[in-house]
Amino acid sequence: MGESLLSIDWDYFIYIQKRNWGSYTENKRTITDLWYKRYILMKESGANIQKYFRLSSKLDQFWNEIFQIFHLEKDVKVYVSGSHALSYDIARANGIETVYLFDAHADLGYGGLSSLDFEVNCANWLGKLLKEKRIRQAEIIYSPFTAEKPENFRSINKMFKVQYPSLSDLNSGINVSAVHICRSGAWAPPWFDQRFSQFIHELGIPYQIMDCPPRKWDTKNISFSDRIMYMMA
Repeated sequence: MGESLLSIDWDYFIYIQKRNWGSYTENKRTITDLWYKRYILMKESGANIQKYFRLSSKLDQFWNEIFQIFHLEKDVKVYVSGSHALSYDIARANGIETVYLFDAHADLGYGGLSSLDFEVNCANWLGKLLKEKRIRQAEIIYSPFTAEKPENFRSINKMFKVQYPSLSDLNSGINVSAVHICRSGAWAPPWFDQRFSQFIHELGIPYQIMDCPPRKWDTKNISFSDRIMYMMA
C-alpha cells in the first residue's frame, strides 16, 4: 500500500448560514480585508456577522476519531498553511499515492476538466494531482456543512479514481506519511483563528508552518482610514 496524505481544511468544521460567502482566490483582500468589510456592512444593517458562523460540535473529538482510523507513521511530516494548494507540493514531494481530504470543498476544479489546465490553485490542486498521475486516487470526506455534491464533478469522477466516503466508511489502519492542515482564510473567518491554532496543537505532533500569516480581528478599534480601506476590498 502506497503513501497517504491526510489533508484537512479548517472550513470542514465551519457552518456558514449564508452559503455564498467565500472565495476561491486567496490574498490579503479575501482573507482579511473582506471580512472587515462584511462586518461593517452587516453592522450598518443591524446584524452581527459572527452569528452567521459556528464551529462543529464534533471538533473536540476529531483527532480521537482520526487516530482510530489513520495510523500516523513515526516520522510523519505535518504542515500548516494558509492555502490548501500546498497539498499539491506535499503530495509530489512525498510520493503520495492516496489523498484523504477532509473539506467543505472537493478542490477538484470547478469548471470541469478544463479547469485542470489552469495553474495550481486552492480550487483545483487535487484535480491537478489526479490529471498529472501524481496520485492514484482521492478520498474526499465532505464536511456535514458542505453545499457541494459528488455529482457536481461528474466528468472528473468518470476520468479518475475519486470516492466520497463518510468517516465511518473508512477502514482502520490507513498509514499516513504526511499531514496538511490549512486555514483557508478566504472561507474561514478570522475570529476562529485562535481555535484553529488550538486545533493544530491538539494533534500533539511537531509541525512546520508554511505561509500562514497571523490575522488580526479587532472590530473595536477600526479607524476611519481603516474603514475606507476595508470598504474598498
